[in-house]
Amino acid sequence: MKSVLFLCTGNSCRSILAEAYLTHAGKHAGKGAWRGFSAGSTPTGTVHPMALETLAAHGIEAAGATSTSWDDFGGAQARQMDFVITVCNNAAGEACPVWPGLPVTDHWPFPDPAKFDGDEEATRAHFNEVFAMIKARIDAFLVGQSA
Repeated sequence: MKSVLFLCTGNSCRSILAEAYLTHAGKHAGKGAWRGFSAGSTPTGTVHPMALETLAAHGIEAAGATSTSWDDFGGAQARQMDFVITVCNNAAGEACPVWPGLPVTDHWPFPDPAKFDGDEEATRAHFNEVFAMIKARIDAFLVGQSA
């Protein structure tokens, strides 16, 4: 099973959406299963409720989703990742922990839906737009990995 760690600053929206979707899509990807993980440099400690609502609306399981520190994934004793991907510009510019093994790193910037300013309907639509961007990028990633 291949593992991907998605990083952002707060670990409440984008990285959570990416983790849950990759795990969902990875169950059906060619050449073995994929498992997503997520963490933040300064985690909020809670997952944004609209992120959970968005995942549920798309039939994606997110039970147990938590906002956690990227320190949990650094150091010699941590689980080895195959890929570490930042999904926000802030996290991409920060000094990251030392990742065990030699994971491939990449940066996929997405807008932060937690910072969107609008009414509930507009916010829900924005979360869905960001999720669609994340889904498209992960789908392309999985196709590239199965080639």
